[in-house]
Amino acid sequence: MPKKVDHEARRREISQALWRIASTRGLEGASLRDVAAEAGISLGRLQHYFRTKDEMLVFALRHIEALAQQRIRERIEALDEEPTPRVVLRACLTGMLPLDEQSRTGFLVGVAHFHRAVHDPSLRTDARDGIPKLRSFFAAQLRLAIQRGEVPPERDADDEAMLLISLADGLSTYILLDVHTPEKAVQLLDLQLSKLFAGVERDAAPHP
Repeated sequence: MPKKVDHEARRREISQALWRIASTRGLEGASLRDVAAEAGISLGRLQHYFRTKDEMLVFALRHIEALAQQRIRERIEALDEEPTPRVVLRACLTGMLPLDEQSRTGFLVGVAHFHRAVHDPSLRTDARDGIPKLRSFFAAQLRLAIQRGEVPPERDADDEAMLLISLADGLSTYILLDVHTPEKAVQLLDLQLSKLFAGVERDAAPHP
């Protein structure tokens, strides 16, 4: 009887090979053949799971994002008390920063996807779709904080949410370029949250 193949597991294995290339030499010049060699399979076998580099890149990005979301969720769930909006936002934002090898690799895969999305309308739509969802989630946390008196009522939740996302993106870039250390980036992030949550004592937040 033929052995049953777990296609989703194989796709994840190929994604991990792509991540290794991203973390060591970057993806811009990497071909499907390079990824196949890194994964230890033939090019034909790889193309059985991914027809194009873009298809493989999108899958790899979604997989690594799912892992990041899981880490953030576990960090929040590990808290003894119900997390405040500030704690939730800090956990999400630090989870977006390349503070360790895994998150650094995830950010590099995202950069490769972004570079291709700028010139490809179909990839651009895919890359853009996640931003409004993240902004809505952040804005909902900020509205809750405003209701609780933790954020001044004159702050626009949608605008502040977008500023936080932009800050995390910018700090991530500077970490990779060695403009800031990961520790300095977290410090700057905490500084912005302190200004946003004006007049409120800092919550005990999980450290990245």
